[in-house]
Amino acid sequence: MKAGTAQKMVLNMISTTVMIKLGHIKGNKMVDMQLSNDKLVDRGTRMIMEQTGINYENAQNALKEYGSVRSAINHIDNC
Repeated sequence: MKAGTAQKMVLNMISTTVMIKLGHIKGNKMVDMQLSNDKLVDRGTRMIMEQTGINYENAQNALKEYGSVRSAINHIDNC
C-alpha cells in the first residue's frame, strides 16, 4: 500500500509540473479544462469572476462567447 501511495504522489507531482510548464495554470488554478458539465461551467464562470472582477452573469456570457476560461479572461483583460 505504501509503494502505491508513493507512486501516486510522484505521478501527481509530474503531471502538475507538466501542466504548469504547458501554461495551463493561471495563478493557482487550472484554466484550460474541458467544460463538460454544469459543475465545471459554474467553476469556470467563478474563475472568470475572480480574475476579472465582473459579475456572474457577464462572466457566464463571456464564457459562452469565447468557449474557454483562458480566452474569456484574456479578452476581458485586454479590453
